[in-house]
Amino acid sequence: MTSIDDSGASVLSEPEREILTWDTFGAASRELAQTIVDDGFEPDIVLAVARGGLLLAGSISYALGVKACGALNVEFYTGIGTVLPEPVVLPPMLDDGHLRDKKILIVDDVSDSGRTLEKVVDLVSAWGADVKTVCLYTKPRTIMVPSYEWRRTDKWITFPWSDLPPVTAGGAK
Repeated sequence: MTSIDDSGASVLSEPEREILTWDTFGAASRELAQTIVDDGFEPDIVLAVARGGLLLAGSISYALGVKACGALNVEFYTGIGTVLPEPVVLPPMLDDGHLRDKKILIVDDVSDSGRTLEKVVDLVSAWGADVKTVCLYTKPRTIMVPSYEWRRTDKWITFPWSDLPPVTAGGAK
């Protein structure tokens, strides 16, 4: 994000952030699960969009009492504001035979552009599944508003599971 300082010079600044803590994540997960129950949707399978949706999917599957939980690996974002031309489904692939004609809850952390969520919904719907979606966050520009969302924001989101760099050999002792 670029702004102008008092001298008229251009200054590069950090984007405004929405910070999610572990405690808030736990409360948000339960709120979303309650919303799903109150809506009457009883999924047979909770399907995470990996990696961002993994922790939320696990939390929601426990809260809903759904033991069938899986993941589909999709790559789109390669860094802050950096994306591939299209979302790409990565191996290993799901066995769609077990998903046909099921009620599936697709879970991701954020529907930013919505292109990843749209790709997964299209793929799973083609298997004849009854699909609903849930995300912690939805961005205003998304092309795919999830069935259930916890919060809307146009800020960059800092998630508790990705706010630190990856661990390296010889790291902190």
